[in-house]
Amino acid sequence: MDLRGKALKLLSQREHSRTELRRKLGGSDVAREELDALLDELVERNWQSDARFAIAYVDANAARFGRYRLQNELRERGVADALIADALAQLPAEDDELSRAREVWRKKFREVPTDPAERARQARFMQARGFAYDTIRKVLGGLDED
Repeated sequence: MDLRGKALKLLSQREHSRTELRRKLGGSDVAREELDALLDELVERNWQSDARFAIAYVDANAARFGRYRLQNELRERGVADALIADALAQLPAEDDELSRAREVWRKKFREVPTDPAERARQARFMQARGFAYDTIRKVLGGLDED
């Protein structure tokens, strides 16, 4: 299969960022100029779009991760900060972030921590999922009214 065929096959399975495609297609036998030309063509034809990828990624992962994790994951995939901000702006307001954090916490733990060590363990888990400290504090404190 030629380089173009591989790119189209990858894009038919799911959205990819330009950086992901470059990494997946750029083997030792591929000329850099040829790869850049192909990636430019895919963008021109609107077959590849970092903006579309960012929105799809946020939609697929928002239920499991907080804003910070989503932002970092998109940066690692080579998406521009402006496109990341646009994709994250489509997420509902902070109240929804709190409800998503509560749901993630419920699935993993189900019980409010009873000692400082358990509280720290649960807080680390929630931080790794990309939730803000204030959100974590509200979830672990059981403050439904905040």
